[in-house]
Amino acid sequence: MPEPLIDSFGRVHTNLRVSVTDRCNLRCFYCMPADNVEFIDRRELLSFEEIERIVRVAVTLGLRKVRLTGGEPLVRRDLHILVARLAAIPEIVDLGLTTNGILLADQAAGLYAAGLRRINISLDALDPQKFEKITRRTGYEQVIAGINAARITGFAPIKVNAVSVRGLTEDEIVPLGLFARRTGVEVRFIEFMPLDAENVWERNKVLFAREIVEILSREIMPLVPCPDANRHTPATEFAFADGVGRIGLIASVSEPFCEQCDRFRITADGKLRNCLFSLAETDIKELIRGGGSDDDIAEAIRASVAAKREGHEINTARFIQPPRLMHAIGG
Repeated sequence: MPEPLIDSFGRVHTNLRVSVTDRCNLRCFYCMPADNVEFIDRRELLSFEEIERIVRVAVTLGLRKVRLTGGEPLVRRDLHILVARLAAIPEIVDLGLTTNGILLADQAAGLYAAGLRRINISLDALDPQKFEKITRRTGYEQVIAGINAARITGFAPIKVNAVSVRGLTEDEIVPLGLFARRTGVEVRFIEFMPLDAENVWERNKVLFAREIVEILSREIMPLVPCPDANRHTPATEFAFADGVGRIGLIASVSEPFCEQCDRFRITADGKLRNCLFSLAETDIKELIRGGGSDDDIAEAIRASVAAKREGHEINTARFIQPPRLMHAIGG
């Protein structure tokens, strides 16, 4: 049996994030420019067959979790076909999707029928005007409809991702906490990270996770750590003291989870990345289209994971922001 995917720091990698497109129907300022975005030629995107092949090779190396991302993955035509292909791989025990929810109401039933069960929906603000300020597009009502459709369809868990920015989203914290209590979704607050399109990121714009816990505990009721939390997930999970409502905190800046990281990535144009903030990529698409064997693919994956750095170094003078933006890397 092949050795598992282990980097030089002893971290075992079982989790792959696959971007299926760099296109999106929103223009969130922390992810992509407002206008004149240069997208990848569709011919350069990995096909569903190529993605399935990579995943099937990776499962022989211990891969067990796959999450489909973008851009916005639901703008990729017939995504349910890819979901069905991946759901049919017995070794994959956790297949998820991250979406902005705009198109989810129309696609939820088809995705569920194809085998998808876990879904994350991005929603940074419950105020429609604040939503438009962040996304620079309309669509708030469609996102809410998408969340409701996911609940009705039976997805579980449903997680709502909210990027928190100081000076912008403080007044969304309590409403989102109450939203978690009212709907049963888990709201996950994500610290603003330096992957923004217009280089406006500064450390003083990061609304820290510990502050969010303090606000929710003071304004609603105390949060207590969840005893069943998975230590490999980037989110630190809490529940309100009465057991109603679950909250996640992704403290990528203030409390990096690099020591427990078990994930690697493939961009929509077929570049293998061992970290969201990686400065190096391996062109696995070129390898596949050049006639590479499954053993060649496996070796490329091994080499990429082995070269992973100890951490992203956001909090050091050594940090260099990747040239790719979030929408081009994959969320």
